[in-house]
Amino acid sequence: MWETIIGLEVHTQLRTKSKIFSSASTDFGSEQNTQACAIDLGLPGVLPVLNKDVVFMAIKFGLAINGKIAKKSIFARKNYFYPDLPKGYQISQYELPIVESGSINIFHKDKSKKIGITRAHLEEDAGKSVHDLFDDKSAIDLNRAGTPLIEIVSEPDIRSAEEAVIYLKKLHSLVRYLEISDGNMEQGSFRCDANVSVKKNTDKKLGIRAEIKNINSFKFVENAINFEVNRQINLLENGNSVIQETRLYDPIKNETRPMRSKEEANDYRYFPDPDLLPVVIDSSMIEKIKSDMPELPDKRLERFIKSYKLSEYDANILIADKFLANYFEETLKANNLESKIVANWIITEILALAKKSNIDTENFPVEPNNLNELLVFVKDDIISSKQAKEILQRMWLKGEKANTIIEKEGFQQISDSTELDKIVENVLKNNYKSVEEYMSGKTKLFGFFVGQVMKETEGKANPKIVNELLRGKLDKKC
Repeated sequence: MWETIIGLEVHTQLRTKSKIFSSASTDFGSEQNTQACAIDLGLPGVLPVLNKDVVFMAIKFGLAINGKIAKKSIFARKNYFYPDLPKGYQISQYELPIVESGSINIFHKDKSKKIGITRAHLEEDAGKSVHDLFDDKSAIDLNRAGTPLIEIVSEPDIRSAEEAVIYLKKLHSLVRYLEISDGNMEQGSFRCDANVSVKKNTDKKLGIRAEIKNINSFKFVENAINFEVNRQINLLENGNSVIQETRLYDPIKNETRPMRSKEEANDYRYFPDPDLLPVVIDSSMIEKIKSDMPELPDKRLERFIKSYKLSEYDANILIADKFLANYFEETLKANNLESKIVANWIITEILALAKKSNIDTENFPVEPNNLNELLVFVKDDIISSKQAKEILQRMWLKGEKANTIIEKEGFQQISDSTELDKIVENVLKNNYKSVEEYMSGKTKLFGFFVGQVMKETEGKANPKIVNELLRGKLDKKC
């Protein structure tokens, strides 16, 4: 009966050392109000100067989404009053953005869907209001003022919270592949405003939308949209109206609440910034950036499936993060290992350790060549998979190499058939009653015999060889 219509505005902080119109640093975590210079504050007599790196990054993004790169774009002043906006206006792009008419494809429920991107424009960030330093007072930190952003505005093509998250994750992966943003959501480098409305399936006209501001995690995006959709449906089904407004999401109460009435474009009184020249881009610049473009996620997915014979599921997990995909390929590089085995270890063991220790893919403590060495030991039957998992945890926590741990702790697997044959023979001799029961049809006792051999060898016996020896001897007795 009800159809959900969602459009997302994603604010992505660009990975520059200095701000968009000044030389002030963009480093995160500095003491409050130490990184806002006279230009960022808009003091009288100062003039902004465009950081050329942000233009290159915007072009790079535009090419990646097959967008139209504007040969001429302009900056405008977006006028509004807010305590963390020191100039009383924000420098942004309005009528002539640098990128228009792109798209990215997402996969949802085994179907491909194109999400249109209306525009991607450059702008400066505002400061930050801090509400937890003083009782009954708010503070303003202007370190972030003037930090370069690219705002990516989607078409209202998204139909569910789940689709929204898939789109966001694809976009997040893309900006990291392009190395134009670190995408750190906790630090605010990648945050989202969600425009949400509902309408009856039979209606042609879109419903009144509410905008949910500054959501900074995939989980919160999904929860906020789902709450807002249900809120709007309940209002309409009870004969009430949806108000066009800006709302905030409270993750503790899992609800959205009103922030302010939603402004229209004319409320901001946009006009071209008189202090900034138009941005003029020639074809040679676009071609140069195009020639230096990295391999993008969709192409890498295709290559991983074709070259490494990975399932689409495994390949999607690996390529979703550029550094994880690199880690996989670096691990494979050193020795002749099966790609499926390496993928399994990274997806099941490495990612589990990373999640447990809250370490991102750029900072794995186990280097790819060290993981490769560990897996070669497993391949050569020097250690078992069970031992390898224990060793990997030591490598992760203490930074030791696999061979050092194996030598120090005596982890070597017993694979000598002659030595194991004697142990198997003794186990069967010492458990003759169990052998008789096995011969009478209680074949589940086979696991008992394996366990006894492992007990005798303190878990170091090669399971494959143990199984073969036991089968041979028990079959003869039968």
